[in-house]
Amino acid sequence: MPDPSSLALFLTAALILLVVPGPAVLYIVARSLEQGRVAGLVSTAGIGLGGVVHVTAAALGLSALVVQSAIAFSVIRYLGAAYLVYLGVRTLLARAEDHGSRTIKPRALRRLFLQGFVVNLLNPKAALFFLAFLPQFVVPEKGNVLGQVLFLGGLFVTLAVVTDSTYALLAGTVRRHLSVSRRAARFRRSLSGLTYIGLGILAALSSGKD
Repeated sequence: MPDPSSLALFLTAALILLVVPGPAVLYIVARSLEQGRVAGLVSTAGIGLGGVVHVTAAALGLSALVVQSAIAFSVIRYLGAAYLVYLGVRTLLARAEDHGSRTIKPRALRRLFLQGFVVNLLNPKAALFFLAFLPQFVVPEKGNVLGQVLFLGGLFVTLAVVTDSTYALLAGTVRRHLSVSRRAARFRRSLSGLTYIGLGILAALSSGKD
């Protein structure tokens, strides 16, 4: 388990990234508005399971990498930090999209779960995110890298399920057209982008000080 300061930083960064609505949240909200809270929660569960697969793959890969070369692991950390900055810059430069007006066809709950799982599982950006994000908080010198990555990844997925479920419940309760203004979309994009950039810079500066 990471030390308290690293864990606090991880929780802060994770919560900021999760609370700011992204594509997964907007998809879940759309499902809840279209088919109700249960549909949104089922979609959340499917997406969460896909996240578990990505975390497990990242944990196994990073653990094997540390066994082979501590230098290689450090390189991965710096590359991950650079990738986070890249995500932030791209997010800031991206054009706002009107996700609120997108119409989604109703589907059976079983298909919603499977769809959420497959969409997240086959999303290369999700895999890259975990490979870039989780190593920033792992300390190889403490040993048991596999356990550290699984713990942090499991914590991230758990927080994601909680925040996504909250959005699903709120949207399912409202169940009416949700309009997203350009100003709100711009603010969401800016907050998310700056969070990525700040985390990447902080990670790069602290990577060699463990």
